[in-house]
Formats: sequence, C-alpha cells, structure tokens
Amino acid sequence: MFKVSCIQLCSTDCDKDNLKRTTALIKKAVKQKTDFIITPEVSSKFSLNKKKLLTIATSMQQDRYLKGIKLLAKKYKKWILIGSLIIKNKNKLANRSVLINPKGKINTYYDKIHMYDAKLSKSEKYRESKTFKPGKKIKIVNLPWGKLGLSICYDLRFPNMYRKMSKKGAIFLSIPSAFTETTGKRHWHTLLKARAIENFSYVFAPGQGGKHCNGRKTYGHSMIVSPDGKILRELGKREGVITATIDPKTPLVLRKTIPSVYYD
Repeated sequence: MFKVSCIQLCSTDCDKDNLKRTTALIKKAVKQKTDFIITPEVSSKFSLNKKKLLTIATSMQQDRYLKGIKLLAKKYKKWILIGSLIIKNKNKLANRSVLINPKGKINTYYDKIHMYDAKLSKSEKYRESKTFKPGKKIKIVNLPWGKLGLSICYDLRFPNMYRKMSKKGAIFLSIPSAFTETTGKRHWHTLLKARAIENFSYVFAPGQGGKHCNGRKTYGHSMIVSPDGKILRELGKREGVITATIDPKTPLVLRKTIPSVYYD
C-alpha cells in the first residue's frame, strides 16, 4: 500500500510563480504523508503563443522549475512526476513528463506522442504540431510499488497506447492534463474511467483548472480512479491537492478474475 497525490494548478507563463505555487501544494501533500506526487501538464509554463514559448523555454539542464522540484524531491524523499515541462528541442519544443526519484535525480522522461490538433469551434482551435515535436516511444517505469505507464493529456484518447502499456505490466497510468473546459465537460470523466476499467489499472490524472493568463479555460477536476472505475478522489476547478491510498494488488486480482487485458 502507498499514497499518491495529484496536484491541480492554474499555471501562468511565469515558471517562478508556478514553482512557488507548486511548492506550497507539494508541502501540503507531504503533510498528508504521501509517497508519490504528480503535477499536471504544462506545470512550469502555460502559453498558447508559439513565439513566446520558443523564447522562454530552455533545455532540461537550464530549466528552473525542474531544478526546484528536484530539490523538493530530495528534501522530502518523495517520488515526484512533473506532469510536463516545455523543453526546447531545436526549432520546436517537447512536451515532457519528467520522473524524479527521492534522491532528487531524474529517473526517466516521456515526450507526449499525440499532438492536440483540433478545431472545436470557429473561435477555439488548437494546433500543437506547429509548436511541439511529438515523442516516438511509449514509456513504462518501475516504481517501488509496481510499473507506471506514462502519458500526457491528448494521449488519453488513444486506448491502444494504454493497452500496450498494460500488456507490458503497467498497473498504474499517469495522465497529467490541461483539458479544455469545452471537451472536459463532455469527455473527461468517461475517458478516465474507461482507461481504468478496460486495463484494470489505477489512473492518476492531475489537471490544470481555471482561467489562465492567456484567456484559455481548463477543466480541472483532477482525479484518482481505481481499476474498477471508482473515482477515489476528485477536485473541482480550484488549485489544490488530492491524495488516495493505493493497493497494488487490486489490478492483479481484477486481471486474474477477468483476463481481458491479455486477450486482444
């Protein structure tokens, strides 16, 4: 058994400000005696302006937010998954999840594979592929409690990705997100519960929530979902932290009872 915490933010385009707010919520999670902390997508910098992002983004070695979180992981001896950082990658950017171990060292990272290119209305359009370079490989990592499959936001809509990770032994799925308010209202709960149930895996889904400095509205509703689709914890739209106790045996029991994961 262990405890996982999901942090919900309303990030700005200022990494210093975002780090300060993240730090306060990490301290709150530590008081709840958590073992594993996850932040949402684009925790460090939130902007839709490609030119600005290319200007303010840095390499991993130079990223101030990453440096700050590494110090916190070491100080509190916790596993921390930064839902995603905006990392400079030549003339484009990477949307990158970074896992930090309790010694403050980077364990692994994952670059978002599926780019959010969508036209929700005449006034609400997104074209991530113009700014970001997609990742190429799924990523599974060994935690002290079992295997974790890494993903980010729009990946959620591609179930085959999660089935591949589950077949390779992942019993936890991280889905840090910045879901739009428009699509969040319609699909967020259903998609998260579906990924949990069809893979009999725990889903850890911290989100961005609120109206951001660039005018974009994100849905929030960070959630921790059990392998049978029960919502263990959920936030509304405010910044905050949710924590739940996780039993790594539960996915294995369910997969043995209904072995659908192994028969595609």
